[in-house]
Amino acid sequence: MAVSRAENDFAVKLFRRLPRRYDLLAEVLSFGQNGRWRAELVKHVIADDPPRVLDVATGTAGVAVAMARRSNAHITGVDVSEDMLAIGRLRVDAAGLDGRIDLEAARAEELPFAEGTFDAISFTYVLRYVGDPAATIGELARTLRPGGVMAGLDFFVPSNPFWHAAWWLYTRVVLPVAGLLLGGRAWWDVGRFLGPNISGHYRRWPLRRLLDAWDAAGMVDVRFRVMSLGGGIVMWGMKRA
Repeated sequence: MAVSRAENDFAVKLFRRLPRRYDLLAEVLSFGQNGRWRAELVKHVIADDPPRVLDVATGTAGVAVAMARRSNAHITGVDVSEDMLAIGRLRVDAAGLDGRIDLEAARAEELPFAEGTFDAISFTYVLRYVGDPAATIGELARTLRPGGVMAGLDFFVPSNPFWHAAWWLYTRVVLPVAGLLLGGRAWWDVGRFLGPNISGHYRRWPLRRLLDAWDAAGMVDVRFRVMSLGGGIVMWGMKRA
């Protein structure tokens, strides 16, 4: 699948200075909601105790470690950022899970795995950083066996007018300033980027269009849960047998 690497390269540069404090500040700046969203994601991925799991955009391996602790799966985590993966490997070793979690560099748009390799797939905060979200969903589904479960997590935009206004104020004003105070210039840059990026993504890819993309990729019984007053969304489904 030939796609542009521009979006991947931008994401790598944006997050390059974040890894060592990424997990701590992600929780602080999301008021602890990031952990709740991840737990919801993990619940659906490991529901049937899959033997082989692919964790896409694994970052510092937080989701991979959580899945390993709650299942017997062997997990392959992939990410475009070598800096994030380096921290992830230290985290996996510290958890004593180096025999069950493998981390490697790979792009969600061009996964180096054969068709139907995995029994379940998780992905987090991916679709806003790729050129063609529908094609990326199709590529993820390609590596999933028929009957396997795939689940994804991302930020969302509240639909309620009051909470949307509060979300807009937080993402445009509070988040950049809080990021700067707690994490320095790198977190200021990310804070300024995230709000407009999330809004723009859902203008181009509203929920109905994303659901259609899952259907086109061969996923059935696709469901979603909007969380934290609309700030996050977890979506999951099963590959058509």
